[in-house]
Amino acid sequence: MSDVIKLLPDSVANQIAAGEVIQRPASVIKELVENAIDAQATHIQIILKDAGRTLIQIIDDGVGMSDTDARLAFERHSTSKIRTADDLFTLHTMGFRGEALASIAAISQVELRTRRHDAQLGTRLVINASQCESQEPDMCPVGSNFMIKNIFFNVPARRKFLKTNQVELSNIVKEFEKLALVNHNVEFTLMHNGNVMYKLMKGTFRQRIAALMGNSIDQQLLPVSIETSLVKVQGYVGKPENARKRNALQFMFVNERYMRHPYFHKAVMSAYEQLIPEGEQPNYFLRFTVDPQSIDVNIHPTKTEIKFEDEMPIWQILAAGVKEALGRFSVAPAIDFDTQGAPSIPAFNTHVEVHHPEIEVDTSYNPFKTSSGGGSGQSRHQAPERQTMSNWDELFANFERKKREGMESSQQSAGESVDEVSQEPVLPLGDLQSVYLQLKGRYILSPAKSGLMVIDQHRAHVRILFDRYISRLHTGSMSSQAILFPEVLHLSPAQSVALQELLPEMEQMGFVLSPLSGNDWSVNAIPAGLDGVDPTSMVHQILDSVENGGMPLKKRILDHLALTVARSAAIPVGRSLMQEEMDILVADLLRLPEPNFTPDGKTIITVIPMEQINKMF
Repeated sequence: MSDVIKLLPDSVANQIAAGEVIQRPASVIKELVENAIDAQATHIQIILKDAGRTLIQIIDDGVGMSDTDARLAFERHSTSKIRTADDLFTLHTMGFRGEALASIAAISQVELRTRRHDAQLGTRLVINASQCESQEPDMCPVGSNFMIKNIFFNVPARRKFLKTNQVELSNIVKEFEKLALVNHNVEFTLMHNGNVMYKLMKGTFRQRIAALMGNSIDQQLLPVSIETSLVKVQGYVGKPENARKRNALQFMFVNERYMRHPYFHKAVMSAYEQLIPEGEQPNYFLRFTVDPQSIDVNIHPTKTEIKFEDEMPIWQILAAGVKEALGRFSVAPAIDFDTQGAPSIPAFNTHVEVHHPEIEVDTSYNPFKTSSGGGSGQSRHQAPERQTMSNWDELFANFERKKREGMESSQQSAGESVDEVSQEPVLPLGDLQSVYLQLKGRYILSPAKSGLMVIDQHRAHVRILFDRYISRLHTGSMSSQAILFPEVLHLSPAQSVALQELLPEMEQMGFVLSPLSGNDWSVNAIPAGLDGVDPTSMVHQILDSVENGGMPLKKRILDHLALTVARSAAIPVGRSLMQEEMDILVADLLRLPEPNFTPDGKTIITVIPMEQINKMF
């Protein structure tokens, strides 16, 4: 029997390694920018096309490389950062594994121009899928210029599973924020498709936070300063009133390296107990400085998971430091007026005599007196009352008629759908009670033949609004509702780019938005029928949904937007409903062809069987 174990070629091994190191265009930017920082660059420029699919270009003014170093840098496990295994425990650089450039070259087309400051000429190197095609002298500035073209061009499966440009650009911006935050002494420029998204100058850590996250956050930060023999923690935490339900700004760095550490995150959260509502997250920007020998960064190729030798003591130090910062700055100062030597202010007599006009009252008129005698005064006051009561009777009669028609028209579909949930025969809609009970501002209860029917009011309204929007979109009758005073929408550069690409679909949904200066937008109109909804919050929810969930297929973009708008406009959990509102909500829900589930598959209606209720007693 012949041997079956073979040594893989270097090109195949590099592609396998690239699966761990290079997951998306953002991974390429992380590795190359970290290399530029290790090369002592003071200005780094990032140029993107099509969210990195077509081109990722990183230009720095670091020390550069010789022609031999440039060629050797693309070999696996070649690095200038370490020499022995002991160097892993005294790391002062971002990179050390020697896998990044080899992995990048294995799945893309790479062109490198680089020159050292003591050399007259640089070198130009072209690599295609790990194969060196050419290397020649080149006249180029000091530093390095990497051009990564057509990422994953030779790995179709990986390229196919890349997300849309909005999602990939959002991931790039997140990675860029991590790198730019901690390296505040480096100038950064980020460009996408010819547009400058960020241009950051050198400054302090707080100035860099404001430049990246917006100037408004500067007033929300509380400084944290802890210095012990074990760890030094510097940075800022957000005020409790600025906590967020989603997309909280949470960054931790150790020795100028970004890290994810759930254990230390719990330490920060413990300091906010009783200060923020459940489900909300505070902002924080914390930088740890420890002895490199007390941490291990060689756990995962991405180098974001870091093991600490003294986790428990650092947890206690961090929790105490954040509590101290919150306690020091959350107490309102007392106002102490210095009255010594102040001029005396005479007190004036504030009593003013007020003359009230005399009002003549007709004591013979009694509005509550009724008699069969048709005096002129009586007819003058009672005729409008009879007319008003007549109008109310007519309105109530119309309401009852419409409700009865709606419930009768949905008898068959609703009976089948509720029966699917309860798996028992249900009470015919004609016998349903017209009086509903609301529980905890969230559920609507109604008796049914098989037991007790429970309806989630928020999800029910989401289903109703979604079907209404989709019907209008299909018939082309989606209309806009102008806002009297347009709202100003403040977005990040990545959100602004995403909104620009979503604009046609949002206009079809009924939104009217126009760009202002920078990344600000004006919300001029929203879909008709959305009363009492914050327009800016609604747009933010749409962008967050696209960023976190990914954009669906092109034919489903409008469904995705319709669901997001329906969620933001639906009756919120906890709102008390009047009896008439519950009647209309249930009638509208049961009229739908699919009343049991929301568009994303969540249960709306459930029935508690009588057998289960009887067992409780």
